[in-house]
Parts: sequence; structure tokens; C-alpha cells
Amino acid sequence: MGTFKRTEAQINEMVQKRVIPGASYALIDGPEIHTGQMGVAQVKPTIKPLWADAMYDLASVTKVVGTTTVALQLIQDGLLEIDRPVHDYLPSLQSTTITSRNLMTHTSGLSGYIPNRNALSAEALLAALQQLPISNRNRNHRVVYTDLGLIIMGQVIERIVGEAIQPLITERVLRPLGLWHTSFQPSREKVVPTTYSVQTGLLQGIVHDPKAQVLGEHCGSAGLFASVADLVRFSQLMLGQIDVPTVLTQATIANLYQDWTPNRHLRRSFGWNLWHRPAETAPVIFHTGYTGTLLMLDRQRQQGFVFLSNRVHPVANNQTFLPARRQLIAAWLADTVTN
Repeated sequence: MGTFKRTEAQINEMVQKRVIPGASYALIDGPEIHTGQMGVAQVKPTIKPLWADAMYDLASVTKVVGTTTVALQLIQDGLLEIDRPVHDYLPSLQSTTITSRNLMTHTSGLSGYIPNRNALSAEALLAALQQLPISNRNRNHRVVYTDLGLIIMGQVIERIVGEAIQPLITERVLRPLGLWHTSFQPSREKVVPTTYSVQTGLLQGIVHDPKAQVLGEHCGSAGLFASVADLVRFSQLMLGQIDVPTVLTQATIANLYQDWTPNRHLRRSFGWNLWHRPAETAPVIFHTGYTGTLLMLDRQRQQGFVFLSNRVHPVANNQTFLPARRQLIAAWLADTVTN
């Protein structure tokens, strides 16, 4: 296996500088896998060490592991047409023009603020989301990353299949892949905690995202908790190293590694973000999560990077994390080139 000295040095620096309490990670290089942990699981109210198979709140990485994967299954099965108006599947949606391609590439133009969002019921929040205005200036022409697209995509999937999106993800993705340490409802003691305050205590085993807390099993944008080992197995599927056609065919997976925005020039695939290396044909697909998670996959080089941290612990207002994450991504990309 090649060395990933820059990557591991950056993780260590993030821990030493207290950007994150700790991290669990895996580096995939062809058939070889190197896993590691640095730091601790929590620092408040007491310090606790990390443990094997520690599960983390994936936040928006849920979008690609879960909702995007199920949407691709429906496309494979001919049950979902990516350029058909979403309104045809979800008549309660105000817009009659946006498509599943728009939702999954963040080119829908959906925007707007919902007052008292976190105090609404799941039904009221979903109804409000479906009435948000569309920016015609942005639709089809600009990527504006939000949770809205994948939440509504989850609603489309629910209307097609007739089941809530989170149980569907468990049934159609997690169980067929044998991801037994990935769950929307994990045991508290198996999960690395997120926020802590004297007033509210330690948030552990409950999703950090407030919209996901409100929407419960109907949230397609966040909610999954997972271990590094399980995300390695998911990564192996997406790299073509294992074949589980009941989840996704290899043809569908291979097609993800390209730009699927309406004009094919905005650097987003279905659900996934794209990183284009100079002079290489296939991009890297990747996704981040607000809680401090990252998944990067290079099918051409057969390399992957799973990074799980709880950067919102003990408090979510962590301004040092984003520049450190950019350095981490750059370090991994540099390591993959030199290996």
C-alpha cells in the first residue's frame, strides 16, 4: 500500500490543534485498506477515548449513501425519470418545472426561509418546503447547495414506493450491503457524541441536524450514523471492488463519475460533488457532512478516503474546521498522486 503521510499528518494536526476532538478514518488503495484513529471521542463533560466500530453522525453524507442510492435504484428500474417534472410525482409541489436532475444536482433554484422551522411538525415542514419559491435565474444554470433538494427527492421516492425514505434506505441499501453498524436509530452508547452544553447535556445517538430531528423517518438529507468499516464497504461498492447489483449495478455506478448538471459544466453528479484532477478523464466523487464527515472516491485510481469526526463537539460554532478540511482534502489528493 502506498503511504498517505500528508493525510495522516493533517489529521494529527487537526487533533493537536483541537480543531476536532478526534477522528476515525480509512485509506483505500486498491485492495489494501489502512484504518486508524486519532484523538478522543469526547472532551465534555468528561474525556472519553475512541473505540472500535465507533459510529458517527454522518449529517449530509446521508444524501449520497442513502437517498441518492435509492433514487438511482428507481432510475435503474424505470420508475423514476430524471428529466420529468417532479410535480408529476409530487403534485403538492408548487413548482411544475423542476426535475429530479435539478434536485439531485442542486440546480433547482429552490430558495427561501421558513419561519419557526424547527418548531413545526414534520407534516407542516414538508408542506412549507414544497411551497418554496424557485429562482429562474439559478434553475439549470447554477449550483446552489442546500438540503432542500434531497429532502424533496426523498418525498418523491416515498410517493413512488409508498414507504418512508429512511426505512427504505435501510431495506434497500444498508441491509443488502451488510452495513450492520449503520443506522438511523443507533444505540446511544455506540455513537460518538456531537454537541454539549450544561443546559441541554450531551447530544448522543440523536441526529444533530434540526430539520432531520423534525422530519424523522421522512428526512432524506441527514440522519444516518455509521462506522468507518461500514463506509469502507460502501466505498468498495462505489469503486467497483465488490458487486452487489441488487443495490446498484456497476454501469450505474460508473455513470456517476461525470457531470450530470443540466448543462454538464457545473461539476455535480447525482447527489455527489465532483473534483476534477488536471489531465485526468474521470473525476473524484465526494461529499462532506456538517458534523465533520467526508467521503472521497477515485474509481480511476481505485482509491478512497473515509474520514469521520465530530467537529461540532463540544460546540457547533467551530470556525477552524472548514479551512482545515480543505487542507485535508488537498493532502489526500496529493498523496494519491504520489502513491
